[in-house]
Amino acid sequence: MIAIPGNVRVWLATGHTDMRRGFPSLARLVQESLKRDPYAGDLYVFRGRRGDLIKIIWHDGQGACLFTKRLEQNAFRWPPISDGMMRLSASQLAALMDGLDWSRLQVRDIAQPTATS
Repeated sequence: MIAIPGNVRVWLATGHTDMRRGFPSLARLVQESLKRDPYAGDLYVFRGRRGDLIKIIWHDGQGACLFTKRLEQNAFRWPPISDGMMRLSASQLAALMDGLDWSRLQVRDIAQPTATS
């Protein structure tokens, strides 16, 4: 199991990506197309045209990480947006990685507890 800190932001690159790309090429795509810094510690998730393969890049402060997952059956649920990116929560990423419909998860703000005297 690879532990990813809970405070990491997760970005989903909408549309399709050439899955022959490695970390350097995907990082360049993040910089040039998405106008973000791929070395800032955020996770970037990409999907291939068939939909059964995703790649995630992440720079953890020590080095570049490239995660790949292919589903044996079905395809990853992806938004209909054809260009750009959208933010996911850690729970939505977990559902996506499990092949579930992550779009049904709703992220709720949790109020900070207040001190009682």
